[in-house]
Amino acid sequence: MADPIFSPAVPEFITVDGLRIRFIRTDGEGTPILLTAPWPQSIYAFHGIWSEITPLGPVIALDLPGFGRSEGRPDLMSPQAMGDFLVRFARALSLQRVHAVGPDVGTSALLFAAHSAPDLFESITIGSGGARMDLVGAGLRGVIEAAPGSFGEEDGGPQVVATITRNARHLPPKEAMEDFRASSAGRRWIEAAEYVRAYPRGLARLGELLPSIEAPVLVISGRDDPIVPPSNGDYLAEFLPAAVNVIVAAGHYVWEDAPEEYAALIRDWVQGGHRDPGRFPAKRKV
Repeated sequence: MADPIFSPAVPEFITVDGLRIRFIRTDGEGTPILLTAPWPQSIYAFHGIWSEITPLGPVIALDLPGFGRSEGRPDLMSPQAMGDFLVRFARALSLQRVHAVGPDVGTSALLFAAHSAPDLFESITIGSGGARMDLVGAGLRGVIEAAPGSFGEEDGGPQVVATITRNARHLPPKEAMEDFRASSAGRRWIEAAEYVRAYPRGLARLGELLPSIEAPVLVISGRDDPIVPPSNGDYLAEFLPAAVNVIVAAGHYVWEDAPEEYAALIRDWVQGGHRDPGRFPAKRKV
Protein backbone atom coordinates (compact mmCIF):
# COMPACT_ATOMS: atom_id res chain seq x y z
CA MET A 1 0.00 0.00 0.00
CA ALA A 2 1.33 3.45 -0.89
CA ASP A 3 2.48 5.63 1.97
CA PRO A 4 0.41 8.83 2.43
CA ILE A 5 3.58 10.93 2.51
CA PHE A 6 5.09 9.50 -0.68
CA SER A 7 2.04 8.23 -2.58
CA PRO A 8 2.08 6.48 -4.99
CA ALA A 9 5.64 5.38 -4.15
CA VAL A 10 6.49 3.27 -1.10
CA PRO A 11 9.78 2.90 0.83
CA GLU A 12 11.78 -0.25 0.12
CA PHE A 13 15.09 -1.82 1.10
CA ILE A 14 18.23 -2.73 -0.80
CA THR A 15 21.30 -4.50 0.52
CA VAL A 16 24.48 -2.50 -0.11
CA ASP A 17 27.83 -3.35 1.46
CA GLY A 18 26.06 -6.02 3.55
CA LEU A 19 23.56 -3.53 5.06
CA ARG A 20 19.81 -3.19 4.54
CA ILE A 21 19.33 0.38 3.38
CA ARG A 22 15.90 1.99 3.24
CA PHE A 23 15.19 4.17 0.26
CA ILE A 24 12.36 5.35 -1.94
CA ARG A 25 12.39 6.12 -5.64
CA THR A 26 10.18 7.55 -8.32
CA ASP A 27 10.24 7.36 -12.09
CA GLY A 28 10.91 10.27 -14.37
CA GLU A 29 13.05 11.66 -17.17
CA GLY A 30 16.38 13.40 -16.90
CA THR A 31 19.24 13.39 -14.43
CA PRO A 32 18.25 11.60 -11.19
CA ILE A 33 18.03 13.54 -7.93
CA LEU A 34 19.62 11.69 -5.01
CA LEU A 35 18.54 12.84 -1.54
CA THR A 36 20.13 11.82 1.76
CA ALA A 37 18.02 12.27 4.87
CA PRO A 38 19.03 14.58 7.75
CA TRP A 39 19.64 13.50 11.34
CA PRO A 40 17.79 12.89 13.62
CA GLN A 41 15.04 12.58 11.06
CA SER A 42 14.72 10.21 8.08
CA ILE A 43 13.51 10.22 4.49
CA TYR A 44 10.20 11.41 5.95
CA ALA A 45 11.88 14.78 6.51
CA PHE A 46 11.18 15.45 2.83
CA HIS A 47 7.39 15.35 3.31
CA GLY A 48 7.10 19.11 2.71
CA ILE A 49 9.11 19.19 -0.53
CA TRP A 50 8.37 15.76 -2.04
CA SER A 51 5.58 16.84 -4.38
CA GLU A 52 7.71 19.75 -5.62
CA ILE A 53 10.87 17.69 -6.20
CA THR A 54 9.47 14.61 -7.92
CA PRO A 55 8.41 16.42 -11.14
CA LEU A 56 12.05 17.44 -11.70
CA GLY A 57 13.19 13.94 -12.66
CA PRO A 58 13.72 10.51 -11.12
CA VAL A 59 14.11 10.87 -7.35
CA ILE A 60 15.93 8.50 -5.00
CA ALA A 61 15.90 9.32 -1.28
CA LEU A 62 17.74 7.19 1.26
CA ASP A 63 18.42 6.85 4.95
CA LEU A 64 22.20 6.73 5.30
CA PRO A 65 23.64 3.71 7.18
CA GLY A 66 22.93 4.06 10.90
CA PHE A 67 20.34 6.79 10.31
CA GLY A 68 16.60 6.62 9.74
CA ARG A 69 15.60 2.98 9.35
CA SER A 70 18.77 1.80 7.62
CA GLU A 71 21.15 -0.66 9.24
CA GLY A 72 24.45 0.79 10.35
CA ARG A 73 27.98 -0.26 11.14
CA PRO A 74 30.58 1.52 13.29
CA ASP A 75 33.21 1.75 10.54
CA LEU A 76 30.86 3.89 8.42
CA MET A 77 30.14 6.50 11.08
CA SER A 78 32.43 9.24 9.82
CA PRO A 79 32.08 11.76 6.98
CA GLN A 80 34.72 10.21 4.71
CA ALA A 81 33.54 6.62 5.20
CA MET A 82 29.94 7.71 4.60
CA GLY A 83 30.98 9.51 1.43
CA ASP A 84 32.61 6.32 0.16
CA PHE A 85 29.42 4.41 0.97
CA LEU A 86 27.32 6.88 -1.01
CA VAL A 87 29.40 6.14 -4.09
CA ARG A 88 28.82 2.41 -3.57
CA PHE A 89 25.08 3.01 -3.13
CA ALA A 90 24.91 4.96 -6.39
CA ARG A 91 26.72 2.17 -8.20
CA ALA A 92 24.35 -0.43 -6.70
CA LEU A 93 21.43 1.46 -8.28
CA SER A 94 23.36 1.96 -11.55
CA LEU A 95 23.30 5.75 -11.15
CA GLN A 96 25.79 7.29 -13.56
CA ARG A 97 25.32 10.97 -12.71
CA VAL A 98 23.09 12.73 -10.19
CA HIS A 99 22.00 16.00 -8.70
CA ALA A 100 22.63 15.24 -5.00
CA VAL A 101 20.75 16.87 -2.11
CA GLY A 102 22.07 16.19 1.39
CA PRO A 103 21.09 18.47 4.27
CA ASP A 104 22.65 18.10 7.74
CA VAL A 105 24.92 15.02 7.97
CA GLY A 106 24.74 14.67 4.19
CA THR A 107 26.76 17.86 3.83
CA SER A 108 30.14 16.40 4.76
CA ALA A 109 29.39 12.95 3.31
CA LEU A 110 28.48 14.34 -0.12
CA LEU A 111 31.55 16.57 -0.26
CA PHE A 112 33.81 13.62 0.45
CA ALA A 113 31.92 11.60 -2.18
CA ALA A 114 32.35 14.40 -4.71
CA HIS A 115 36.08 14.38 -4.09
CA SER A 116 36.43 10.62 -4.57
CA ALA A 117 33.97 10.26 -7.48
CA PRO A 118 33.73 13.64 -9.25
CA ASP A 119 32.12 12.18 -12.39
CA LEU A 120 29.08 11.10 -10.36
CA PHE A 121 27.87 14.60 -9.51
CA GLU A 122 26.16 17.01 -11.86
CA SER A 123 25.53 19.25 -8.84
CA ILE A 124 25.27 19.16 -5.04
CA THR A 125 22.87 20.89 -2.65
CA ILE A 126 23.85 20.82 1.02
CA GLY A 127 23.58 22.91 4.21
CA SER A 128 22.64 22.75 7.90
CA GLY A 129 25.65 20.46 8.36
CA GLY A 130 28.86 21.16 10.27
CA ALA A 131 31.70 22.29 8.00
CA ARG A 132 34.38 23.46 10.44
CA MET A 133 34.69 22.71 14.15
CA ASP A 134 35.04 26.30 15.32
CA LEU A 135 31.83 27.22 13.47
CA VAL A 136 29.41 24.62 14.88
CA GLY A 137 26.89 25.67 17.53
CA ALA A 138 27.32 25.01 21.23
CA GLY A 139 24.67 22.27 21.33
CA LEU A 140 26.29 20.25 18.57
CA ARG A 141 29.73 20.83 20.04
CA GLY A 142 28.45 19.41 23.33
CA VAL A 143 27.55 16.13 21.61
CA ILE A 144 30.85 16.03 19.74
CA GLU A 145 33.00 16.64 22.81
CA ALA A 146 31.03 14.67 25.41
CA ALA A 147 32.67 11.68 27.03
CA PRO A 148 31.56 8.38 25.44
CA GLY A 149 28.24 7.24 26.88
CA SER A 150 27.56 10.54 28.63
CA PHE A 151 25.14 11.95 26.08
CA GLY A 152 21.63 10.98 25.01
CA GLU A 153 18.79 9.15 26.70
CA GLU A 154 18.40 5.40 27.15
CA ASP A 155 15.58 5.57 24.60
CA GLY A 156 16.38 8.17 21.95
CA GLY A 157 12.94 8.09 20.32
CA PRO A 158 11.08 10.37 22.75
CA GLN A 159 14.17 12.60 22.99
CA VAL A 160 14.12 13.19 19.23
CA VAL A 161 10.36 13.83 19.12
CA ALA A 162 10.75 16.43 21.87
CA THR A 163 13.71 18.06 20.13
CA ILE A 164 11.94 18.36 16.78
CA THR A 165 8.73 19.57 18.41
CA ARG A 166 10.68 22.25 20.25
CA ASN A 167 12.83 23.45 17.36
CA ALA A 168 10.88 23.02 14.10
CA ARG A 169 8.69 26.01 13.31
CA HIS A 170 6.05 23.76 11.71
CA LEU A 171 5.21 20.43 13.33
CA PRO A 172 5.71 17.55 10.87
CA PRO A 173 2.73 15.28 10.20
CA LYS A 174 2.16 12.39 12.59
CA GLU A 175 3.38 9.78 10.08
CA ALA A 176 6.70 11.58 9.85
CA MET A 177 7.02 12.10 13.60
CA GLU A 178 6.39 8.44 14.25
CA ASP A 179 9.08 7.51 11.75
CA PHE A 180 11.53 9.93 13.40
CA ARG A 181 10.76 8.35 16.77
CA ALA A 182 11.29 4.83 15.47
CA SER A 183 14.48 5.88 13.68
CA SER A 184 16.07 6.90 17.00
CA ALA A 185 14.46 4.31 19.27
CA GLY A 186 16.59 2.63 21.90
CA ARG A 187 20.29 3.33 21.40
CA ARG A 188 20.01 4.31 17.74
CA TRP A 189 20.38 8.02 18.53
CA ILE A 190 23.51 7.40 20.58
CA GLU A 191 24.96 5.15 17.87
CA ALA A 192 24.15 7.71 15.16
CA ALA A 193 25.85 10.46 17.16
CA GLU A 194 29.17 8.74 16.50
CA TYR A 195 29.03 10.33 13.06
CA VAL A 196 29.23 13.89 14.38
CA ARG A 197 31.68 12.79 17.07
CA ALA A 198 34.02 12.03 14.17
CA TYR A 199 33.88 15.66 13.02
CA PRO A 200 37.13 16.94 14.61
CA ARG A 201 39.28 14.79 12.34
CA GLY A 202 36.82 14.49 9.46
CA LEU A 203 36.12 18.19 9.01
CA ALA A 204 39.80 19.05 9.28
CA ARG A 205 40.51 16.64 6.41
CA LEU A 206 37.54 17.97 4.45
CA GLY A 207 38.89 21.51 4.76
CA GLU A 208 42.06 20.41 3.00
CA LEU A 209 40.03 18.94 0.12
CA LEU A 210 37.51 21.75 -0.49
CA PRO A 211 39.55 23.62 -3.13
CA SER A 212 39.80 20.44 -5.22
CA ILE A 213 36.04 19.67 -5.29
CA GLU A 214 34.85 20.90 -8.68
CA ALA A 215 31.14 20.04 -8.56
CA PRO A 216 28.85 23.09 -8.40
CA VAL A 217 27.52 23.36 -4.84
CA LEU A 218 24.45 25.14 -3.51
CA VAL A 219 24.51 25.62 0.25
CA ILE A 220 21.15 26.40 1.89
CA SER A 221 21.56 27.77 5.42
CA GLY A 222 19.02 28.71 8.08
CA ARG A 223 19.48 32.30 9.18
CA ASP A 224 18.55 31.46 12.78
CA ASP A 225 20.17 28.03 13.00
CA PRO A 226 21.75 27.65 16.48
CA ILE A 227 23.09 24.15 15.71
CA VAL A 228 24.92 24.90 12.45
CA PRO A 229 25.06 28.70 12.01
CA PRO A 230 25.13 30.08 8.44
CA SER A 231 28.82 30.90 8.87
CA ASN A 232 29.37 27.23 8.00
CA GLY A 233 27.80 27.89 4.60
CA ASP A 234 29.85 31.05 4.12
CA TYR A 235 32.99 29.04 4.80
CA LEU A 236 32.06 26.39 2.22
CA ALA A 237 31.16 29.02 -0.37
CA GLU A 238 34.52 30.72 0.16
CA PHE A 239 36.70 27.65 -0.31
CA LEU A 240 34.76 25.51 -2.80
CA PRO A 241 35.59 26.52 -6.39
CA ALA A 242 31.96 26.73 -7.58
CA ALA A 243 29.57 27.37 -4.69
CA VAL A 244 26.99 29.79 -3.36
CA ASN A 245 25.46 30.06 0.12
CA VAL A 246 21.80 31.05 0.25
CA ILE A 247 20.53 32.08 3.68
CA VAL A 248 16.83 31.47 4.29
CA ALA A 249 14.66 32.79 7.12
CA ALA A 250 14.55 29.52 9.03
CA GLY A 251 16.10 27.62 11.90
CA HIS A 252 18.07 24.40 11.61
CA TYR A 253 15.31 22.44 9.84
CA VAL A 254 15.12 24.64 6.74
CA TRP A 255 13.26 21.93 4.78
CA GLU A 256 10.59 21.94 7.54
CA ASP A 257 10.55 25.67 8.32
CA ALA A 258 10.51 26.98 4.74
CA PRO A 259 9.63 24.04 2.45
CA GLU A 260 8.35 26.17 -0.42
CA GLU A 261 11.55 28.20 -0.68
CA TYR A 262 13.75 25.16 -0.06
CA ALA A 263 12.08 23.29 -2.92
CA ALA A 264 12.17 26.35 -5.18
CA LEU A 265 15.90 26.76 -4.64
CA ILE A 266 16.51 23.11 -5.52
CA ARG A 267 14.31 23.43 -8.61
CA ASP A 268 16.06 26.57 -9.85
CA TRP A 269 19.47 25.02 -9.15
CA VAL A 270 18.98 21.68 -10.91
CA GLN A 271 17.13 23.27 -13.82
CA GLY A 272 20.11 25.40 -14.77
CA GLY A 273 21.38 27.50 -11.88
CA HIS A 274 24.18 25.03 -11.19
CA ARG A 275 25.75 25.77 -14.56
CA ASP A 276 26.81 29.24 -13.40
CA PRO A 277 26.88 29.42 -9.57
CA GLY A 278 28.33 32.93 -9.70
CA ARG A 279 25.11 34.18 -11.29
CA PHE A 280 22.74 32.10 -9.14
CA PRO A 281 20.75 34.61 -7.05
CA ALA A 282 21.92 34.34 -3.44
CA LYS A 283 18.52 35.21 -2.01
CA ARG A 284 18.62 36.25 1.63
CA LYS A 285 15.52 36.54 3.79
CA VAL A 286 16.42 38.80 6.69
